[in-house]
Parts: sequence; structure tokens; C-alpha cells
Amino acid sequence: MAAGGAVRLDLDGQPIQPLTICMVGAGGFIGSHLCEKLMGETSHRVLAVDVYNDKIKHLLGSDLPWSGRIEFHRLNIKHDSRLEGLIKMADLTINLAAICTPADYNTRPLDTIYSNFIDALPVVKICSENNKRLIHFSTCEVYGKTAGSFLPQGHPLRNDADFYVLKEDASPCIFGPIEKQRWSYACAKQLIERLIYAEGAENGLEFTIVRPFNWIGPRMDFIPGIDGPSEGVPRVLACFSNNLLRREPLKLVDGGQSQRTFVYIKDAIEAVLLMIENPARANGQIFNVGNPNNEVTVKQLAEIMTEVYSKVTGEAPLEVPTIDVSSKEFYGEGYDDSDRRIPDMTIINRQLGWDPKTSLWDLLDSTLTYQHKTYSQAVKLAMANPVASS
Repeated sequence: MAAGGAVRLDLDGQPIQPLTICMVGAGGFIGSHLCEKLMGETSHRVLAVDVYNDKIKHLLGSDLPWSGRIEFHRLNIKHDSRLEGLIKMADLTINLAAICTPADYNTRPLDTIYSNFIDALPVVKICSENNKRLIHFSTCEVYGKTAGSFLPQGHPLRNDADFYVLKEDASPCIFGPIEKQRWSYACAKQLIERLIYAEGAENGLEFTIVRPFNWIGPRMDFIPGIDGPSEGVPRVLACFSNNLLRREPLKLVDGGQSQRTFVYIKDAIEAVLLMIENPARANGQIFNVGNPNNEVTVKQLAEIMTEVYSKVTGEAPLEVPTIDVSSKEFYGEGYDDSDRRIPDMTIINRQLGWDPKTSLWDLLDSTLTYQHKTYSQAVKLAMANPVASS
């Protein structure tokens, strides 16, 4: 049933039964949007597990229409025995918990590996031993570098889709040397994927693995010195947002030549809801969730964001909107990068009929409008009084 009482049907025309969902990492960017969707449009119940609840506080009031269908459980999955009980209470567990900020892969490789592999092990084990379904969030970074990146510049096969479009069931996972600690995240995520897949093959675990390709929208990451550490380095969109809010040139790492695709969070959450409510189609699957139509270089992203932010604020862009910095200067020793990440959408389209809808301009307009409304005054105050805000 929907939140309003109407019966909702799955993709095969069967009534959707209410589920109890244990959502680990519910207080983050993706979790907050998924909780909103589940509360507003379904009758599912959520056991929201996280250390922080700032991004879902607006869903936790006792006077809200869905009051009683969402419970917040403040716990750290590293060392809290309550996790097992919550997973056993649920029909489905969704694991969103991760360290997923590129700057941390270099500077905190041990934390990155522990968070994304060691800390995820109990969740997988409890689900497998108790016959509980698991949706595990991985990353597009498991693909590493494209095969085409090893060809000479100008080689015609660089433009052959087989050498750069990333397929869940065919593309190799190609990482850099061990001393390039930037790959600590991708390796940990790939290993937990392999363990989940093995649990499915050997012990019958019902699982779905999600590989997000740069999900973008309100509440993503943090703004350094405002709702995150002053010295923090969030992901590219939040980094650029921070520069725009402070009217600073946007920093292009190694010229911003890497190519990325971006998908709007609300489109992506539609895909996740389809996975939740269509287990017969989603179980045992690995899904790319991205928008191949929204591909740009990081430099082009900076240019578009500058234009969109000028429209949102009515302020003229800076005369020099971008500056180049080296990856060593920005991220430190040991950084490496993938050249291009374009998701193949065949499997998710075939199994779930999902296609993203929102253009890059529209998703940036929505996100930057939120960023400006939420942070502009706080950033101005912090800049006026830098000692107090540090």
C-alpha cells in the first residue's frame, strides 16, 4: 500500500507488501533521500541506523503522517551488539555505511579499508546466517581505470565503447599500483562485493549490489568549516560549491581532464525503490545506477556550475573562474585517478525498466539552489570571522 492507503503493485502486477527495512547509514546523503521516499510514498517501516541523524531530523517528529514508521537507532556498527537484533527484526537490510571521500583514500587508507570491508563483514554475515535479504551499496570505483586508458593518446579504439563503457558482467576491474593508496577504497569495495557474491553462491544469501555513478543533489557531502571540518576535502561537486559560495576560483585537479557522469539523487532513489519492491527481479543482480547522457570533463562541470550558480544568485562569475592544481598538491602523495566512467545501463533497464530523466543542467540548478539557500549566509559569517569558524 502507498502512504495514502492505495494498493501499489510491483513490476509484475503483484501487490507490494509492507516491509521492515534496517537501513545502515540512514543519516547520510543517500539514506536521507531514501527515507524521504519510503515515508512519503510507501507504507514500509524503517529502522534507521547511524551515528548522526542531522539529515533525517525532519522525518523523525511525532506529529508527522508517518510517525511510528521510522525509528532512529544511534549506534556505530563497529562495536554495537544491537545491530544483529535490528537486522533480525527486518525483512531487508540496506547497507549504505562507508568512507567515500577521495581525499580520505590517500590520507586515511586504513580507516578506508576497515570501514568499507571489515566493518561491512558483520552486516553480510548476519544477513546470510538469518536468511535476510541484503541491498549493499558499492561504488563505480570498483571498475578502476578503463581498458582504453592504457592505449596511446589518439588511438582509434579509445573511442570504441568496448574500451570505456563499464558493464557489470563483463568489464575488468583495473587498479593502479599498491603505492597509489587512492585505490584502497575501490579494492575494499570490490572485495566485499566478491564476499557477498560468494555468500549468495555458497549459502543462498539473497543480495543486490548497487554501483552508484556520482549521485548528486541536496544534502550531499559537507561545506568545509560550516558543517564539516575546515581542513576537509569533500567530493568534487561539494568542493566546487564551496568555492562558488566563497567566490573563489574552482580548483581543477590536473587540469580537470577526467570525465565523469552525474545522476540526480531523486532519479537514483527511484531505481533503489524498484530494487526494494521487486526482489524477484533484483536478487543476485549487480546494478550500475548512473546517467550516461550527463557525461562531462571535470573542467566542463566547473564551467557549467559557474554559469548555473550565477543564474541562481544573480551574481556575475569571477573573471578567473578556475585555477589548475596538481593532484599531489590537492590530495597528497599516492593519488591516482580513473580517466572515464560511463555506466552501461542494459541490466538495470532490462530487469527494472529504469532510466534516469534529469539533465545535468537541471540537477545542478536544483542542487546549487539548495546549496546557496542553505549555506550562503553561514559562509559569509565564517569568512567575516575566520578565527571563530575554524
